[in-house]
Amino acid sequence: MSLDPATVRRIARLARIRVEESELGRLQGELNGILGWIEQLNEVDVTGVEPLTGVAQVALKMRPDAVTDGGMADEVLANAPQRAGGFFAVPKVVE
Repeated sequence: MSLDPATVRRIARLARIRVEESELGRLQGELNGILGWIEQLNEVDVTGVEPLTGVAQVALKMRPDAVTDGGMADEVLANAPQRAGGFFAVPKVVE
């Protein structure tokens, strides 16, 4: 399949890409190259090949969906420059 300049202009307009007339030939060549690769892929026999959702068919580990505080409040607050009780102390920004 080969694209003509009018089709390339239409594709550019649909994609909302401004293409100057001087760039039209280069873009036409690139799009024709892409379509050539697609035609090559269409020639591959894939009968009996199951489609993949990812590179590894691994079941995800499940964990209970429970809300927690993380159990690390003291460790997190150890990084705070200032603290007030169990909270970060920050300067007042609204007067």
